[in-house]
Amino acid sequence: MIDLHTHSLFSDGELLPSELVRRLEDMEYSCVAITDHVDSSSLDFVIPRLVKVAKDLNQRQSVRVIPGVEITHVHPEFMESLVVQSRELGAKIVIVHGETIVEPVAKGTNRAAILSRVDILAHPGLIAVEDIKMAAERGVYLEISARHGHCLTNGYVARLAKEFGAKLVLNSDAHSPHDLMTRQFAQMVAQGSGLGKNALEEMLGNSRDLINKIL
Repeated sequence: MIDLHTHSLFSDGELLPSELVRRLEDMEYSCVAITDHVDSSSLDFVIPRLVKVAKDLNQRQSVRVIPGVEITHVHPEFMESLVVQSRELGAKIVIVHGETIVEPVAKGTNRAAILSRVDILAHPGLIAVEDIKMAAERGVYLEISARHGHCLTNGYVARLAKEFGAKLVLNSDAHSPHDLMTRQFAQMVAQGSGLGKNALEEMLGNSRDLINKIL
């Protein structure tokens, strides 16, 4: 199993990075990205600490840990600058908190993220067809989310991504131990998005491709 969108107590998660990774090791995961929420006030604090703990954990534990960030509720005008800064500080995977229907995310966030060539656009809500096409062209992965609320548009995202060739990944967006996905639960979320019985393996394959590209 792979999860490229999780949170620790460096933002609004409940667990230390070490405990998060240990729990996933016990669940036989192969890779996790810790992608805490950041904006311009916090990215220079959060990223170096995730880089350090990832280096430590990767020396001893079986789960490959990728340090990352989720740029969250940032005005679209500032998106590209924060993406660049995040990568310069050592974030190996950059996610943007997309236009979920359950939060007042600024309009234009999805497009700004795609134009900035982030790695994953998380829970993009009722994303415009033009933005889906652009994500496919630019190699930006779209997220199928297991998180309550954010998952409400999974079917919409999955259908249009398939129609226009955008790649999908399945993530938990975990904030607590209860959010971590077993393979069985991940399979149900994948099927529930309308993608069929082989959807989980296809999305895990996309996650592996992304990992190989960024590492």
